[in-house]
Amino acid sequence: MTDDVSIFCDIACELGEGPAYDPDRNRLYWFDISGKKLLEKAWPDGTTVVHDLPFMASAIAVIDDERQLIAAEDGLHVRDAASGRLERLVAIEADNPLTRANDSRVHPCGAFWIGTMAKDEGGSAGSIYWFFKGELRRLYPDIGIPNSICFSPDGHIAYFTDTPKGLLHRVACDPSTGLPTGEPAVFLDWRGKKGFIDGSVVDADGVLWNARWAGGAVDAWSPDAELIRTLSVPASQSTCPAFVGPDASRMIVTSAWKGLSEEKRRSQPHAGKTFLLDVTVRGRFEPRVKIA
Repeated sequence: MTDDVSIFCDIACELGEGPAYDPDRNRLYWFDISGKKLLEKAWPDGTTVVHDLPFMASAIAVIDDERQLIAAEDGLHVRDAASGRLERLVAIEADNPLTRANDSRVHPCGAFWIGTMAKDEGGSAGSIYWFFKGELRRLYPDIGIPNSICFSPDGHIAYFTDTPKGLLHRVACDPSTGLPTGEPAVFLDWRGKKGFIDGSVVDADGVLWNARWAGGAVDAWSPDAELIRTLSVPASQSTCPAFVGPDASRMIVTSAWKGLSEEKRRSQPHAGKTFLLDVTVRGRFEPRVKIA
């Protein structure tokens, strides 16, 4: 461990993903997708609580003071935050046992973009969907591994990637609905460089912070796609950053040990843990999702 990073949670997730901070509950939530677990921890030094789930899940959003929305392998589920009770709200690829949810995020207007992918990570069996006030649409089919779903603060721009292809796209959006209004264009070409584009989040200045899988880093990109800085992570498979704290000024990043050989796991004893990065940011709280 270095002076630039500390361990926020020492539970090593096989596939840590989907971190989201709820400022009203003062808790960070995240998932071990492979382990079918939801983790939560009060900021900054609460005890981590691990909830077993009946399915693989990857993302969580706040509906209201009592309820959350979870993106799971068979659709969107409403979760009672106090009891953990789950009820499926809408089916997404529920008839396909070979796919699951992956990277997903709430647009500033309250729409939810949900990514799906093959459980074996092969082919292009996934899609990116839009859900808003009870309506579901498929935006982009034939996706391999959807990642980096995030939005500009004003809701006019959406970002996303198909990780194996190495291209981070941006597309104009209607800020009132979160629907694309144009065709995606390449924002960042990462082909042939170290690691892969994984989860991202955009701060209040429009800076995109990306976790680089197999790169052990979080990169900050300006709205003009200029690299501002790179923060090292003590786990090669960094997966997704999130803003945390009462003013969203701190940043954590999840990681994974999935697929690492025994030798590599020995050389990376912190793989799968969740880290607090020594950086002050102008972060933003995630908006609440509008389900009706």
